[in-house]
Amino acid sequence: MINLVLFGKPGAGKGTQAEFLKSKYQLFHISTGDLFRHHISNKTELGTLAQSYMDKGDLVPDQVTIDMLKDAVENNPEAKGFIFDGFPRTTKQAEALDAFLSEKSIQISATLALEADDDILVERLINRGKTSGRADDQDEDKIRNRFDEYNNKTAPLRSFYVAQGKFHSVDGIGSVDQITQRLTALIDGLL
Repeated sequence: MINLVLFGKPGAGKGTQAEFLKSKYQLFHISTGDLFRHHISNKTELGTLAQSYMDKGDLVPDQVTIDMLKDAVENNPEAKGFIFDGFPRTTKQAEALDAFLSEKSIQISATLALEADDDILVERLINRGKTSGRADDQDEDKIRNRFDEYNNKTAPLRSFYVAQGKFHSVDGIGSVDQITQRLTALIDGLL
């Protein structure tokens, strides 16, 4: 079983690459954004709880997100592994994920960080915003604020996973195929 954490700033290509990796390695893709949307739209107990925090403008507590991840893992016992996309975002969340997976006698195999220059990512996001309609992809100040958020909260996870020998930086510049080849070469080397 291979379990991957996919990192990268907004626009780094996590979603695009997750789709290729999911297909190639027959992994179950767990996007926290998708989980939140699923639970909220289906009015599950976890979705209602998450929505109550969001309605107040508060961050959803880590435990609610962990419970959603647990639900996704437990409801997919046939999976050959998982791609965690958008989680963990903090060291505390990484520790909670490790503890949960340990209960299942599984662990994170590798963390893959798609690295790209901020100016290139801004350009990608502005272009994506022209077709996606996402307001947060159309304003350079908002985009750079998201990068700051990533640098302040998510980037410290590098040290956490480096200490475990599981952190891998991948050049996120180039064609989709080139980036996919870099990722698959790295993953194949782990298998």
